[in-house]
Amino acid sequence: MAHLIPENLLEDILGRLDIVEVISGYIQLKKAGRNFKANCPFHHEKTASFMVSAERQIYHCFGCGESGNAFKFLMRHERMEFPEAVEILAKKTGVHLPQWDQPEVARAASLSSQLYKINQLALSFYENNLQSLNSTAASDYLLNRGIRLETIKEFHLGLAGSAWDGLINFLRSKNIPLSLMETAGLVLAKESGGYYDRFRNRIIIPVFNIHGQVIGFGARVTDNSLPKYINSPETPVYVKGRNLFGLNLAKDSIRDLDCVVIVEGYLDFIMPYQEGWKNIVASQGTALTLEQIKLLKRYTHNVVMVYDGDTAGELATMRSLDLLIEEGMHVKIAPLPKDKDPDVIVRQEGIKSLKIKIENALSFFDYKLGILKGRYNVGEAHGKSQIASEMLLTINRFDNAILRGEYIKKLSEDLKISEHYILEELNKLKTKVTDSKLSPSIVQKKLSEINPVEKLLIKFMIEEKELIGKIMQELLPSDFQDARTAKIVQVMHDLVLKGKNIEPNILMNYFNEDDANQLVCETMFMPAILEDEREKAVNDCIARIKVQRLKSKREYLHVQIKSAQNMGDEQRLNSLVQEFHNLIKKGD
Repeated sequence: MAHLIPENLLEDILGRLDIVEVISGYIQLKKAGRNFKANCPFHHEKTASFMVSAERQIYHCFGCGESGNAFKFLMRHERMEFPEAVEILAKKTGVHLPQWDQPEVARAASLSSQLYKINQLALSFYENNLQSLNSTAASDYLLNRGIRLETIKEFHLGLAGSAWDGLINFLRSKNIPLSLMETAGLVLAKESGGYYDRFRNRIIIPVFNIHGQVIGFGARVTDNSLPKYINSPETPVYVKGRNLFGLNLAKDSIRDLDCVVIVEGYLDFIMPYQEGWKNIVASQGTALTLEQIKLLKRYTHNVVMVYDGDTAGELATMRSLDLLIEEGMHVKIAPLPKDKDPDVIVRQEGIKSLKIKIENALSFFDYKLGILKGRYNVGEAHGKSQIASEMLLTINRFDNAILRGEYIKKLSEDLKISEHYILEELNKLKTKVTDSKLSPSIVQKKLSEINPVEKLLIKFMIEEKELIGKIMQELLPSDFQDARTAKIVQVMHDLVLKGKNIEPNILMNYFNEDDANQLVCETMFMPAILEDEREKAVNDCIARIKVQRLKSKREYLHVQIKSAQNMGDEQRLNSLVQEFHNLIKKGD
């Protein structure tokens, strides 16, 4: 899709960006010589192999091979289409893009962009319903729940009426096709044919992504009927496990306070937020996922979990602990009474009561140990064994050996078991741990073997534009044996003839293949060649490629000569033999 947006605009955007600033908005980067490094956000790792070059404006992971420029990072990290990434970075840099309603751009508009538009229209419909004169019962319900008018406006709360086709008719008036309504999860198909509104007779709570775009909806009844909540299904723009409710509002406070409070439900977020507790997000009723944790890591490594005090809340907390710790988060837990959640506590006891519970949050160790002592008999050897085994599963997640040692010591003292035996069990556990922790959805994208001479020559050509002309006088793109290197060389040659820049971050805009982008980035992070050795190195690379070219040609002719002999084709045989002799002379 890159060709639909003028090349000069793409170059202008990249020229105004600092990729270090862009990426550090998502993950923490540390200076490493001339570059920056971090743990890769695209696969699980304990040793940082993700490198960012401020000089070249590119990134490359030596673990999984993920590579690219600022556009590619945003597309990969935020799961965006190319036009969306361009639009966001254009706004960031103040570059004016062509209007999206122009014919050629409209045809290329991504499905995601269309779904954002439909969701925004649905939001306006639901909001207008709540503000209408016949919705006093819904408004009274919200006010009786302690939700103030300004909060209703800030969260864009709405109402789905009783009509079976209210939203359908509204969206049809905006020329939205039913197929897109269904894709957005706003309507359901009837068995007898036709469609009806998914949400009816419910308070509507819109869900926004981190950029403030509407991606889905939660819908709550105003009485005690079940189910209490109905949520949007997963769509191309909404996957519950990849989003955190309220993060678009809370992210600045989380970063400023360097801490996040995680609750479960919509109202568990809305009530504390309304009362001034701003560094808070909701996991939307589920145990945390790896992707949600990675979202939070952009802003803080300090977490306080405040899940409901029921069995489900306890289980969700326990499931989330190991994942948070493995991702390097510092975790505390504020346990609540069995019949309470943050919404109820704020309404019945006030925000100060919740604040005290958060300030007195337990360490992961004390919380989990307390839960396990409630499950097993700590007075019996078998009970101690069960508790120790489950505690070690979490302790083993710590990458820091000092922390592991301290927790083992605490566990030994609490259970009155020798550290020696606990360490012995931990070592047994370690032998069972393999690299299978790597997410199965992440495919290691190692480049298949490429001639290092060809890679080095590409590095020279990118770093010194003047070398391209010299090299192309000696070699053709087809002289490069690997199809990927040949394509990169061809593109560079064409760009030079057009007077274009050969900066690596700009060069990537001309490739759709990940392999080509990865190769460009990989060459840029290869060790530098000293200035006084570069000319000799370039000449050596050219000579080796020529030798390889002749060798390949001779091998090809040898096969063809054998084939002509077998077929008894004297005329073709004589021609091939003459060509073979000429090639040998040229090589000499």
